Amino acid sequence: MKHLYPMGYHTSPYWQPTPIIYNWSYPPQFRAYSYPEVNPDLFNQSAIAMQKLMKEASLVLKKIADSKQFAMKLMSAAQESNLAQVDELIKSTGISSKVDTSYTPDGIKLKLSSKAGDTDCCHLTISMRWRQS
Repeated sequence: MKHLYPMGYHTSPYWQPTPIIYNWSYPPQFRAYSYPEVNPDLFNQSAIAMQKLMKEASLVLKKIADSKQFAMKLMSAAQESNLAQVDELIKSTGISSKVDTSYTPDGIKLKLSSKAGDTDCCHLTISMRWRQS
């Protein structure tokens, strides 16, 4: 009888993995992880601070949406890289939070920040386009 396969060739079309043999003389060790106690105080303060940021963001967006003249001034100042005027215009909407402003030829990004006590907890970023790419 002739062999259809070369010597040493495995005739099964499926790979058979080598079985893993466990040493059962040593039982597996599991460690229970204890989680820290939950204290929602800072989380609640952060939520309150974030609500304030969202109200202030709404003021800025309302001013831009309602006044084309304001929007034009803001765009012009940003495109001329007049950061002081951009910050002044943003503050003129009535917000009191810290605002970091950055802009490109295509749009503007406002990052409003707030603290809960002494902790820097909350950031709200608004990105808007004023030009299609």
